[in-house]
Amino acid sequence: MAQFLTGKKAAVTGGTKGIGLEVARALLIHGADVTICGRNPEPLQTAAEALQKAYPDRKVFAHPADVSNSAAVREWFEYIDRAMEGLDILVNNAGSGVFRSASELTVEEWDRTIGTNLSGAFYCSREALHRFSKAKGGWIINISSLAGRNPFAGGSAYNASKFGLNGMSEAIMLDHRQQNVKVSYIMPGSVDTAFGGHSSAADWKIAPEDIAEIAIDILRKPGRTLISRVEVRPAKPPQK
Repeated sequence: MAQFLTGKKAAVTGGTKGIGLEVARALLIHGADVTICGRNPEPLQTAAEALQKAYPDRKVFAHPADVSNSAAVREWFEYIDRAMEGLDILVNNAGSGVFRSASELTVEEWDRTIGTNLSGAFYCSREALHRFSKAKGGWIINISSLAGRNPFAGGSAYNASKFGLNGMSEAIMLDHRQQNVKVSYIMPGSVDTAFGGHSSAADWKIAPEDIAEIAIDILRKPGRTLISRVEVRPAKPPQK
């Protein structure tokens, strides 16, 4: 298999499970060195060790960080500077979801959802952009959701975070496209992961590795071409 990312250095938020873990795996398969972050040190270390064992010819790094905390994000990127000595690709995947009516949603739940899904992506993107400026280019891929264009009952915080992420992604792309920075976002429907504290296992749902494959397809495009947005749906969801 051609390893078209050999020599590239990538960072993935929320890299301990689900989409983030599969994106990290796919980046390693195609030749990149990878650093992942997560809020909880133990599963973070477990994931990093498993990836390193599976891909011993690649470099895998891990550092705990709650992306909703700008100081923690800055500390993670300073770790990246020391450990990887450069950055080419950022995948903003970390996500949080609380689903209840707006009247029942607590301020803390709102803040956590917006802080992780939207502010966290901004904090990480801002740090990455400073580094891309020095490197004269880079790529940001944001993992959004079809909830970023399709509101649903109980989704006030989640919808707001993903609508915002989509808009922010396009604005950053317009801000920095002339500096050889590319920004893409992927909008999956139902993915077969545990999310929001609920198991979602079902044969009809999108597999996390399918989203990882899409991220790789985006990165594979020649320099003249940008896939800015991808919408992904289960091919055959249950009939209602």
